[in-house]
Amino acid sequence: MGLDNVAVHWPRTGRFYEPVDPAEFADFAKYATAAPPHAGPAAALANHIARHASVRASAYTDLVDLLLGLDGVLYATEASVEDEDPVIDPDGCAWIAGGLEKFIAGHAHLGDTVTFESVAEVMRTALSNARLADAQLRWLKSRLDYLKDEHGNPPQWNFSLLELEVLAAFYRRCTDRGFAVYAEF
Repeated sequence: MGLDNVAVHWPRTGRFYEPVDPAEFADFAKYATAAPPHAGPAAALANHIARHASVRASAYTDLVDLLLGLDGVLYATEASVEDEDPVIDPDGCAWIAGGLEKFIAGHAHLGDTVTFESVAEVMRTALSNARLADAQLRWLKSRLDYLKDEHGNPPQWNFSLLELEVLAAFYRRCTDRGFAVYAEF
C-alpha cells in the first residue's frame, strides 16, 4: 500500500471530503494515447488519473519534496497538523504544479529522461542564480546526500518529462477547478 493523492471537492461540506467525479479528468486519457512507446509510465499515470481522479504518489514524494524544499509535501503533512486532515488545498496544488512546471522547463535542454543526476544539475543551475546562492547550494548538497542510501548510492529515478508533465497537469487541474487533494494511505 502506498500514498494516493485523491482529488476532492473543496471545502468539505460535511464530515468527509467528497471525491471528485473521474469525468473531470477524463481528458487525461489523451496523454496516454499520445505517449510515445518509451513513455509507458506516463501513459499509465494518465490512464489512472482519467479513471480514478487520483495519483499514486509514492513514486514522486522524494522528487517533489526535493524540488519544493519541504518534507512530506504530497503527504500533506503541514495541513494535517493544522486541520487534522491530510489535504492539499487548491493554492497548495498551484504551488506543487508551479514547482513541477518550472522544473520541467529547466530540464528540457537535458533531454526527456529525468534522473537523480539531472535533477541535481537543474537545481544547482537554478540555485546558483538565487539570492544567497552559497547557502542554497549547501542546502541542496545536504538534501541530495540525505537521499542517498547508506552506501552513498543515489535513488534510481527514471522519470520522463511527459510523466512529470502529467503529474503537474493533475495538480494544475485541481487548482483551476477549485479541487483539493486528499492524501490517502
